[in-house]
Amino acid sequence: MPRGWSRHKYIYLMLVPVVVYYVVFMYLPMYGLQIAFKDFTPAKGIWGSSWIGFDHFKAFYESYYFWRLLRNTVLISVYELIFGFPAPILLALLLNEIRVRVFKNVVQSITYLPHFISIVVISGMMIDFLSGDGIINQLTGLFGIPSVSFLIMPEWFRSIYVTSGIWQGVGWGSIIFLAAIAGIDPGLYEAAKIDGAGRFKQILHITIPGIMPTIIIMLILRFGSLMSGGSMEKILLLYNSTTYETADVISTFVYRRGLLQMDYGFSAAIGLFNNILNFILLVSANAVSRRINNTSLW
Repeated sequence: MPRGWSRHKYIYLMLVPVVVYYVVFMYLPMYGLQIAFKDFTPAKGIWGSSWIGFDHFKAFYESYYFWRLLRNTVLISVYELIFGFPAPILLALLLNEIRVRVFKNVVQSITYLPHFISIVVISGMMIDFLSGDGIINQLTGLFGIPSVSFLIMPEWFRSIYVTSGIWQGVGWGSIIFLAAIAGIDPGLYEAAKIDGAGRFKQILHITIPGIMPTIIIMLILRFGSLMSGGSMEKILLLYNSTTYETADVISTFVYRRGLLQMDYGFSAAIGLFNNILNFILLVSANAVSRRINNTSLW
């Protein structure tokens, strides 16, 4: 047995439950992916169902909702990337500049709290706040603005989804960037002060370059879930038939087609198509990052 195994045997032992979890719940279920290429019926089982090749994929591509699902998935993910990804970075930079420790701790606690509220509760709050007689309409009504039922208007869905996601996750997401900032050598700031650099220039030339590897790694990981279209559970809780035009994404369609309509083979094909796109985006983003600045996941 190599010396590393005997020296770190307890660390490897702690790794066993994680490996078992991924094998049982992530890799073994991949056996069922073959139903994406079969006319699957539960009565016949996986082996008894007949092969139909790429018929499910062809039917999905030729369907009228293919481009709508693809457009909505990409747009929601891109909006989250443009507005949601920089938000925790900006918060971490601002928190790092706060010198009053008590105030900093209060701000951190307030921004962290929404993360611990379940998606169901968050969605319920959004529904109550944005309903026709919700608090938002009550406040705007004071200025003579007509009441608007936001959640039945397709043009409002993406904005509501993205902004509520930022509010819920910005504080928790800033933790990793605060940790990266804490790892920057304080001597760099002292040298910058001697050279006459102000706080903004210190952020621009020391803090941001210091956390750039962390930002790039998190960005690569975000690209790996770009085609997931955000949180499926939250979209399911917020959308309705009147907002399908802008709210329906691939994952929610898979849920409706697979679980509600019990078309397991077709939904498995769509899910496999979506995961392949995510994998391609992840590998591509990693390759581009490695080529440009030598920072990558592998």
